[in-house]
Amino acid sequence: MAVEIERKFLLASDAWRHAIVHSERIAQGYLIGAQALHDGHARASVRVRRAGERAWLNIKSATLGIERAEFEYPIPLQDAEAMLTSLCDGLLEKVRHHVEVDGTLFEIDEFLGDNTGLVVAEVELPAADAAFPRPAWLGREVSALGRYYNVNLIAHPFARWSDAERIAADGAEAAGERACC
Repeated sequence: MAVEIERKFLLASDAWRHAIVHSERIAQGYLIGAQALHDGHARASVRVRRAGERAWLNIKSATLGIERAEFEYPIPLQDAEAMLTSLCDGLLEKVRHHVEVDGTLFEIDEFLGDNTGLVVAEVELPAADAAFPRPAWLGREVSALGRYYNVNLIAHPFARWSDAERIAADGAEAAGERACC
């Protein structure tokens, strides 16, 4: 089974911008999304993603945390466009910036649309306890907070978050927070 080990962080500053290696615009939607996960009708999210002339189908287990089953398959761009426009309940758009620090790739997602203002850094690791650089611009970890997962940002975008959701003390989960992916 394919396993993704990924940690998510808010950013403490914009100092990462000077180290961008590459950026790309991404659009994605969910064939099985947040509502099915919240209602217990699905054990995985199913996402369609387009970046430039490439597209993928992604299946990710509905577990909260840094280690999850993940499967990703390239699909024809035309199929992805058809799915995004006719089968998905919403579209999430972002610019993904690739930033390398001491040989470690950080993917920094700068969200657009109803999620404008939200910027999250992700780092994929070979093991849950793997060491990685902690640049000064890397802020509070939000890996265990489902509201930061892309699948939830379509149904409950950043623009509609309460102050409590935006500023949870010490990274603690907000009461009633469920579902992930």
